[in-house]
Amino acid sequence: MNVPNFGPGTDPDMLRRWAQTVEGLGFDLLMVSDHVAVTPDVAEQYPAPFYEPFTTLAWLAGLTHRIGLGTTVLVVPYRHPLLIARMAANLQRLSGGRLVLGVGVGWARQEYAALGVPFERRGALTDEYLDAVRAAWEDEKDYRAGHIPIWVGGNSDAALRRAVRLGQAWHPLRFTLPWLREALERLKHLAHEQGRPVPALAPRIALRLTDAPVTGPDRLAGEGTADQIHDDLRELRALGAGTVVLDPFNGDPAETLHPQPAWQALATVAARENLNSDPTLKERR
Repeated sequence: MNVPNFGPGTDPDMLRRWAQTVEGLGFDLLMVSDHVAVTPDVAEQYPAPFYEPFTTLAWLAGLTHRIGLGTTVLVVPYRHPLLIARMAANLQRLSGGRLVLGVGVGWARQEYAALGVPFERRGALTDEYLDAVRAAWEDEKDYRAGHIPIWVGGNSDAALRRAVRLGQAWHPLRFTLPWLREALERLKHLAHEQGRPVPALAPRIALRLTDAPVTGPDRLAGEGTADQIHDDLRELRALGAGTVVLDPFNGDPAETLHPQPAWQALATVAARENLNSDPTLKERR
């Protein structure tokens, strides 16, 4: 589940309610997104306040019990790689090993400029920094806190190559299923070229529950009736997805003021997918 950590309705109490709702429904993973400088290009889509992911997840770790915590996605060039390594390792330790580090290159040119990072080198910097993060975890005992999975986000061919070389999973974001089927073939081809295993599939899809079916070639996975969403999740499992992240934010920052429709959609999916079918979940909560 991707929880909005931005927008006019977001404050500490709302983040707490989101986390406890998602965990209470039986979901396994809570993820938040990343921006550092809310420049005009960022604010147009994700207005302030924008809660920084590491500090937010560390706080939510103390308010939850079992749910995984992750980033979808951390923009790697925004932070020194040793800072990423340290903060991720500390969060992994503080949360009891619940961290998933989703990473990507970002898109906000003005934010890059505000941070003094060259936008044109964002791909190369991401690769370089991820190598440094992994080296820090391997070389210094102080960083080690158990295995932290890296999910490489992005839908470009460069992201596919990065996922093969540096990630435990590929984390594509909001797509149609026909596109994903073709992209998975490219992923397998790139893995074969590099002589590496094919990374796991951990997609983030839309969550937009409708009364009437959504049709047409542009329908995103996760859009439509409860039956359509159920069928999408079933197909994603058949394609090899071990984890699917649901994203209920549909682009209007005012949605953050009224999370109840998103919670209802999540409850519908949870009931349909039998997320609460394990009686031990209630005990763990």
